Amino acid sequence: MKIALGSDHAGFAYKERIKMLLAELGHEVRDFGTDSPQPVDYPRFIRPAAEAVARGECVRGIVLGGSGNGEAIVANKVRGVRCGLCWSLETARWAREHNDANVLALGERTIAIGLALEIVRVWLASEFAGGRHAARVQQIEA
Repeated sequence: MKIALGSDHAGFAYKERIKMLLAELGHEVRDFGTDSPQPVDYPRFIRPAAEAVARGECVRGIVLGGSGNGEAIVANKVRGVRCGLCWSLETARWAREHNDANVLALGERTIAIGLALEIVRVWLASEFAGGRHAARVQQIEA
């Protein structure tokens, strides 16, 4: 699976660890930056990652920051993106099963790296349940 990654300075360290995990799992990664822990304006890196998912260049995306909130907001402004901010294995699974989230937002300052990596694994492995959820997602996107 081709996955877009984007982060600001506060999510940089986790982005690098997640990039390694994705490679180990056999996924292709497109890294939209940032490339260091130096302060940056996060929309410059998050929006291009989300747009790559919306255009179909990447199947899914992962965006990171200090809390993940700003990153989720920016990603969700892109038509065709359904970004879920996740902080547990349950929220990661539900984001996929119930909301068909194609972008995952994580906060480096809010969860430990081990949990972040497990959230990524669960989110990637979970599938959209469809049914009544599909109609709701389609209605929201219209």
